Amino acid sequence: MVALAAVPAPASAEQPTPGGLGQSIAADQPLATDRATLTTGHVDIGPRYVDNQWTLLIHDGTQAQPVWRSPDETVLRVSDAASQAVPEDPAYAFLGVDAGKRVHVVPQVQNQDVVWLGWNTQDPRVMRTIDRGVTLHLLGVRGPGTLTTFLQSGNFAPPQVLWRSAEPAAKPFWVEVNTHTHANWVFTEPGVYLVTIQVSADLVSGEKVSATRTLRFAVGDVTSTDEAFAATADVPGPADQAPAGDERTGSGDPSGSPGTLLLTALIGIAALLAVALVVVLTRGAAAKRRAERERTASPPDGRS
Repeated sequence: MVALAAVPAPASAEQPTPGGLGQSIAADQPLATDRATLTTGHVDIGPRYVDNQWTLLIHDGTQAQPVWRSPDETVLRVSDAASQAVPEDPAYAFLGVDAGKRVHVVPQVQNQDVVWLGWNTQDPRVMRTIDRGVTLHLLGVRGPGTLTTFLQSGNFAPPQVLWRSAEPAAKPFWVEVNTHTHANWVFTEPGVYLVTIQVSADLVSGEKVSATRTLRFAVGDVTSTDEAFAATADVPGPADQAPAGDERTGSGDPSGSPGTLLLTALIGIAALLAVALVVVLTRGAAAKRRAERERTASPPDGRS
């Protein structure tokens, strides 16, 4: 497939690399509050802290001054300029699409006419606080077709599949700290796609953090961005995670979970039962001692 080549190596924020992968993210880059549709240019998803909460945002580098954006207020438009025919090559059988069928591809190597989507772990506070890296999970995809995300090197190596929405299990993969990478995102049908992603990490403090957000894609020129903004994610996630789109941090403290509350209640009931048993046994022993004393004090056969 055209432009599906060259796996990008992790890029240093201080060492610019060819192809736009070298970037430095300033700590004070603002969080935009307006609604935006991103059609072309450089875009990453990545973890960041907002009001001291760990979350997953969109880093918008399509303008001269980069900003961070909420996935709830951003649509990634994949225009018909991204349309490609699936090659007659068994190496691409994992796409689950017949050779020659046209699909929409956000390419790993930048196409100036198509939005260029990757991920980074380069926010300064994230780099200071995470322990080695983060884990990205695909929790689910809602859309008219399937989504496949994969990497492919330029030395004839086979494709490296990262996510396939056709598979039911969540797909985790590891991303080192200070990494900036792009991949191929293949959509088999035009329409609105909601892609729910979780980012989690161990912090150097020993705390665990996690956040789940939903990316909005409008695939194909005929697809309405208004529909993409209005769509509601109903992708189920793990029971211990916040709902899609929630920015709450996972602090690693389970004190508020339902299972822990139930266990605490059971322990309390057991403690009360134990106290009651001790009281009953103590009273019984005292009554027995009184009875023994009364028998000893009373003369046998009623004699005085």
